[in-house]
Amino acid sequence: MKKFVSALLASAVALSLVAGCGGGDKKKEEKKPAAAPAAAAVKVGVFLPLTGDNAAGGELELRGIKLANKLHPEINGKKIELVIADNKSDKAESANVAARLIEKDKVKVILGTYGSSLAMAAGNIVKDSKVPAIGTSCTNPQVTKGNDYYFRACFIDPFQGTVMANYAFKKGAKKVAIVQEVSNDYSVGLAKFFKEAFEKLAGAGSVVDIANYQTGDKDFTAQLTNLKAKNPDAIFAPGNFTESALLIKQARQLGIKAPFLGGDTWETQDFVNVGGKEAEGVAFSSAFDSTKAATPEAKKFLEEYAKEYKGEQPGGLTALAYDSYLIALNAMKTAGVEDSKKIRDAIANTKDLETTTGKTTLNADGDPIKSAVIKTVKDGKFTFIDMVNPEDLKAK
Repeated sequence: MKKFVSALLASAVALSLVAGCGGGDKKKEEKKPAAAPAAAAVKVGVFLPLTGDNAAGGELELRGIKLANKLHPEINGKKIELVIADNKSDKAESANVAARLIEKDKVKVILGTYGSSLAMAAGNIVKDSKVPAIGTSCTNPQVTKGNDYYFRACFIDPFQGTVMANYAFKKGAKKVAIVQEVSNDYSVGLAKFFKEAFEKLAGAGSVVDIANYQTGDKDFTAQLTNLKAKNPDAIFAPGNFTESALLIKQARQLGIKAPFLGGDTWETQDFVNVGGKEAEGVAFSSAFDSTKAATPEAKKFLEEYAKEYKGEQPGGLTALAYDSYLIALNAMKTAGVEDSKKIRDAIANTKDLETTTGKTTLNADGDPIKSAVIKTVKDGKFTFIDMVNPEDLKAK
């Protein structure tokens, strides 16, 4: 009996070995092919001031980039992943986060930043690492000058300063004063270009006072008292939105009635909130107005913004940030997503790209030639005054 059982066991083992060698039911053994691994996401770095003095501007730009990513989430079949970093409105931190995005997160392109000083602080990082960056609203010419890896979506300060100088002169100003934030490259640069342009129009000596203050200052009594004695027809005061609003508020309290003019940093709700009724009637330059949106891309942008932020109108900062994403997206469609050097070359060749602020073509310095919008504050809202094309200034 034992021999019989042993023989049966031996036969069973033999049969199992045969089955294991391919003699079993093929239908049962056939395995489904393994699912193809998901394509790795394409990482796009974003560095903006999300805390600190410039946080309101950074948040507005982040809205634009996120909206663009929502409407255009893929490139060549791969998902685009935004890697967002806070540069904390600090120059040293701006360089640090740019380096971290490149070295740790392995991003292929970087978008940002609000604030020319912050962009310039990261300039050598992107240049040495050969990873392209596209500035959102950093308008100082030095951001891109001499840096083959930094580009931008916005116009630059020589144009912006000339636009506001022409506006002041056209409104009858014969002598003006300038108040600049000397610790801010944006403010100093824009004030310089405004001064040069206004003196060409009104003559030498037409800028009757130049007053200085530091970022974070809250009391401008001394500067404004001296300025009041010069009795200017208008005051150009480009600077951060908070300090600018406080300056205007204190000027009105001192009895200064001259109109205030500024730059694109004023287009934040914080400027209106801080300035209150004293901010009414100011004039400043911007890159976008929703009532003048002309491209199909601009209309898509406005529709999506209305869904996300009911009752609000997007300004130039949000539109330009959206456009920086479109420039990067277009370059990656052309160059692929693997080689940052090829992406850089494709960005440099951007031509007639449809964006929210019109058609974008980048020049040899990586700067677009764009129109400017002039706005005012009316009943607490940013309101369109005029649009100025580069050709309009050349004709003068």
